[in-house]
Amino acid sequence: MKVTDHFAKAKGKTLVSFEVLPPLKGGSMQAIFNTLDALMEFKPPFIDVTYHREEFIYKVRPSGYYEKAAIRKRPGTVGICAAIMHRFKVDAVPHLICGGFSRDETENALIDLNFLGINNVLALRGDARQFEERFTPHEDGHKYALDLVRQIAGMNQGHYLDPDIVNGEKTDFCIGVAGYPEKHFESPNFDTDLAYTKMKVDAGAHYIVTQMFFDNARFFEYVDACRNAGINVPIVPGLKPLTRRYQLNAIPRKFFVNMPKDLVDAAMKAGDDEAVRQIGIEWCIQQSLELKKSGVPCLHYYTMGDTDTIRRITKAVV
Repeated sequence: MKVTDHFAKAKGKTLVSFEVLPPLKGGSMQAIFNTLDALMEFKPPFIDVTYHREEFIYKVRPSGYYEKAAIRKRPGTVGICAAIMHRFKVDAVPHLICGGFSRDETENALIDLNFLGINNVLALRGDARQFEERFTPHEDGHKYALDLVRQIAGMNQGHYLDPDIVNGEKTDFCIGVAGYPEKHFESPNFDTDLAYTKMKVDAGAHYIVTQMFFDNARFFEYVDACRNAGINVPIVPGLKPLTRRYQLNAIPRKFFVNMPKDLVDAAMKAGDDEAVRQIGIEWCIQQSLELKKSGVPCLHYYTMGDTDTIRRITKAVV
């Protein structure tokens, strides 16, 4: 079932969903199963699975010179989605990213997903590689998420890259895209970022999932701005709790979001990381309850491998 169909079926009830990371290369699928085993009691209608582009490392050769080598730290998104759907009988939403993929590779991945009966995708540009100053697309890939959305929407109309394919099978992907209540860090201003989001929706995106935020006022303002701009698709808040003191600096630096003063003050006064975690859990619970009361279609939690914390929050909210 499509993500948007789940929203419609809920008839105004706020759902909960979770995002999981593939294990590092060499890791076990059991880690994913263990995470989701602990969260299935909340009956999530769908599970997101992230995708990570290749990274470069430098290996020392016997000669003493360094050799640049590409590695995939977290492969397996498509396989994990298929395994999740088979084991848990819930829909899976694989993330598709621009970085590191040609348009042909993207088309082939979409064909595989279609054959597997996976008809939800989250279309993202993806991040720059570690140690790179800016995002670099594949030479035959997409530079922007908008272009990726257009390719997926084109396949939904039966359009393939090979011009000799006529009357190609029409796929039926429900397309999600990212939204930024505090604007994408590369956008010059909020209005420009909002315009890009509208372009993605106009190109065929069916719903929006937001970047994490810690101030609900920012989310409500974002939703109002979207509606005023003519963006009428469902908007899902993405949530992650504060769990460590170092995240007071790390999260704003990595994700370009603001921390409310009350949250920062409380975390700074906490005696240790466990006390910070308790503060973060309670803050996220209150965020979730307010968002649920406002009628959001779904609360989407970024698990980041911390199952116990997410389970405690969800249990207090549903």
